[in-house]
Amino acid sequence: MQIGVIGLGRMGGNITRRLMQNGHEAVVYDHDAKAVAAVSRDGATGAAGVDKLVKALRPPRAVWVMLPAGKITEQVIEQLGGLLDADDIVLDGGNTFWRDDIRRAKMLRQRNIHHVDVGTSGGIWGLERGYCMMIGGAKEIVERLDPIFSTLAPGLGNVPRTPGRNGRDPRAERGYIHAGPNGAGHFVKMVHNGIEYGLMQAYAEGLDILKNAGSETRPEDSRFALDLADIAEVWRRGSVISSWLLDLTAQALAADDKLEGFEGVVEDSGEGRWTLMAAIEEAVPADVLSAALFTRFRSRREHTFAEKVLSAMRKGFGAHVEPAAARKAKPS
Repeated sequence: MQIGVIGLGRMGGNITRRLMQNGHEAVVYDHDAKAVAAVSRDGATGAAGVDKLVKALRPPRAVWVMLPAGKITEQVIEQLGGLLDADDIVLDGGNTFWRDDIRRAKMLRQRNIHHVDVGTSGGIWGLERGYCMMIGGAKEIVERLDPIFSTLAPGLGNVPRTPGRNGRDPRAERGYIHAGPNGAGHFVKMVHNGIEYGLMQAYAEGLDILKNAGSETRPEDSRFALDLADIAEVWRRGSVISSWLLDLTAQALAADDKLEGFEGVVEDSGEGRWTLMAAIEEAVPADVLSAALFTRFRSRREHTFAEKVLSAMRKGFGAHVEPAAARKAKPS
């Protein structure tokens, strides 16, 4: 299947490569010509602009936008709305606010263009591991794009199958779902990321407690000098709290058990805030998720070992780098 991809950053480039490795044809554009050249060397057709990308695609076209949520995505989708033809499709794979999906879908529908929101999880590891996708849009359009989603998804792999799923949608076992109409995909991904905040916070706080077990504030016979790298590693092996986030934490601690390469400034990209907004609208208690978000706010003023663990996890799964300003402010 032929697809256009706009945005070749941490995830967009590897999404394109995974598609091409499995027989799909890609036409790509990014404002960074070097990024276009790099993906073109792997087999993509590079375009020098959004308009040229559209012209290089065969109708009915499908264009995957993989850009930061907000103004730039808004501008590109608006531009595509003026360039594409009836029955073409715009896919938004970024971390867009779900209400924006609904609004943009209505705008594109006036021009008989389809909109599909694709909440995409997999970070910088998706090329190898595949991407978990939560998809919103019209049923027939999502089904038209199934060759794309099936290729990007992890597949069954070696994950044990869940008993009792006979007769249910098999796509979920392969790593992607049609969550519902426009906006539903990003709504599910939003809550996914809110949960991620809570899981990361639990690991971070637990490891901080372990790190301080040798503190002089404890009675001398109750002080423990614990090896955090070994603890994280043993928890990966058969423990009920094992997870990919723990895998990444173990890797970071094995490389630097004091995490001295991290300041502890933890950014948030919006989904945690939006999840809490939804919780408020629905009157659903979300104590853990709200505390995790507020901890990220605090981390920009004062830093604990727990915040270093959080920062290490973010770098591990998404290559998120701490703000340069925070590193410059570190005392010498």
